[in-house]
Amino acid sequence: MLSTDTNGLLIVNKPVGPTSHDVVACARRALDTRKIGHTGTLDPAASGVLGLVVGRATRLAQFLSGSEKEYIATIRFGRTTDTYDSAGEVTSETGAVPDRESLERALTQFVGAFEQTPPGYSAKKLDGVRAYALARRKVAVVPRPVTVIVHRIEIVRQGEATADICLTCSAGFYVRSLAHDLGRQLGTGAMLDGLVRVRVGRFSLAESVGLDVVMGESRAQVEQRLLPLEALLTDFRAVVLTEDGVRRARQGQNLAPHDIAAPDAGGTSSDGDARGLARLMSHDGRLVGVAEWSGPGGSLHPTVIVG
Repeated sequence: MLSTDTNGLLIVNKPVGPTSHDVVACARRALDTRKIGHTGTLDPAASGVLGLVVGRATRLAQFLSGSEKEYIATIRFGRTTDTYDSAGEVTSETGAVPDRESLERALTQFVGAFEQTPPGYSAKKLDGVRAYALARRKVAVVPRPVTVIVHRIEIVRQGEATADICLTCSAGFYVRSLAHDLGRQLGTGAMLDGLVRVRVGRFSLAESVGLDVVMGESRAQVEQRLLPLEALLTDFRAVVLTEDGVRRARQGQNLAPHDIAAPDAGGTSSDGDARGLARLMSHDGRLVGVAEWSGPGGSLHPTVIVG
């Protein structure tokens, strides 16, 4: 089995076809361990960055999955489907295509925070049942809108009937819904025809490894591709603990000022600060865990321990 001191993050470039669970299953076989999860689902028809947490890094998945994401989406105009993408059944066809000026104007309506309704075919649960399971049984599905944020959106390329859109958005954003809503606003109808996730947080395709490589390498080679725990959550403020502070953190005890050797080491983070979280580090640079501030000038309460 995988050695107990092997932990970290594996950035996989998921190809079109496999589900996120399929990728996890491949990594489990490659590393000979069950203790692997992912940090954010990608639809089978989508490709790109899929973060896999291994070993004790699985305890950090809740923080990594909330990172902002960047996509390049190919949107096809003049057609709608029940799944909002090319995998579904066609529900309407207009053949209409917007000009660039109209498309640019429409895209501005999707910048900032707004309420987005997830697709009927999605993993959202309605009364404990996945929405896609209800939709497949032809049950009327209307998922509840959720607040999402688009930080940036722009046209990369526009063809005869399609456009490639680059966007940076919050976790929980459905690009399929964006395509559908954009087509409705333009009056042309639209669906998602392709999707590549190019970045999750600070991890990009440039740091990824192909699934074929993961499946073809030895366990030792795949282990070498893992990013260590210390490379994760670097956008959280780092707090270096004394030896006694490390001991108290591992016991789940609140940390007092005398437990902290360097309160501001490693920089600060708008994300970590906004969520009231900090990385706990040992004096030799190892990640101990994540803690939550009890309030301005207050103590730190360890919430997750990884080392």
